[in-house]
Amino acid sequence: MLRELFEQQQKHINDFFNQIDIQHAERFLEILMSCRGVLIFTGVGKSAMVANKISVTLTSTGSRSLFLSIVDALHGDIGIITDQDVVVMISKSGESDELLQLVPFIRNKGARVLSIVQQKNSRLEKICNDTIVLPLAKEVCPFDTVPTTSAVTQLIFGDILAIALMKKKNFSMEQYALNHPSGRIGRRLTFKVKDLMLTGDQIPTCDSNDKLGDTLVELSNKKCGCILILDKERKLQGIFTDGDLRRSLQKHGSQALDHSMSLLMNSSPRFITEETMAIDAMQQMEQDPQRPITVLPVISKDQQILGIIKMHDIVQAGL
Repeated sequence: MLRELFEQQQKHINDFFNQIDIQHAERFLEILMSCRGVLIFTGVGKSAMVANKISVTLTSTGSRSLFLSIVDALHGDIGIITDQDVVVMISKSGESDELLQLVPFIRNKGARVLSIVQQKNSRLEKICNDTIVLPLAKEVCPFDTVPTTSAVTQLIFGDILAIALMKKKNFSMEQYALNHPSGRIGRRLTFKVKDLMLTGDQIPTCDSNDKLGDTLVELSNKKCGCILILDKERKLQGIFTDGDLRRSLQKHGSQALDHSMSLLMNSSPRFITEETMAIDAMQQMEQDPQRPITVLPVISKDQQILGIIKMHDIVQAGL
């Protein structure tokens, strides 16, 4: 039974794609594109849910939009509409009394009224400024009644409009990220190294002349897995990691504790700048799977140390 229903729905949706009036859709798109105000979507029942989803998609992709409850609109919320706005009504039949009642009041506000319907020659089509009729062979519901295929094709059409507007407005991934500050994409395109790095007293540091034995407390207490070797001007000279400590003890035994950090440090450490995106820092750390890096010094243009960024903190940030 499921296979049969999947096949039926696939056929109905393919019929929609094959029969959609592209020229009319382009005209519909241009009207939305020319809107100087807000794109307001509304509907009744399942169409209202679709209208709400389309509206939030538009908002997140660079088009000012909102969903207007038809009941609330008839009881005062119509006051939000201005003569700069375009109101889009979604209805399968185009015969919903609530929508039909609202159209004259929207027109009195000076806004343009469009409709998306799925039955030709409906009353809503006749009283709107423009209407597009979406092809609908039948619902996948055996009674051809439950809004199934109709709701799907309404949503497809709305999403296509949203992405088309996004492209026309040259909406960038960076702008999308600013609209999604708590999402993973937003965090990846928003967080910079300076937002996650440790600074000040949190940075484990020592002098190149310090003995290894004298730096162990600093190495342990700061819990960064490394210590940065700086000169008197706080310029980066090298790095010494937990792994370097293990290798030094294996090679020199307890005598390693008396060696100066200048002899034990890695004098060519990788580093990064504070304006680098945190995701780029993460990718640099993972560049060599055989020798993964868990920390990166953060330096200024004149090589002075500004901070240290840890893989752990990048992962904790959800990147």
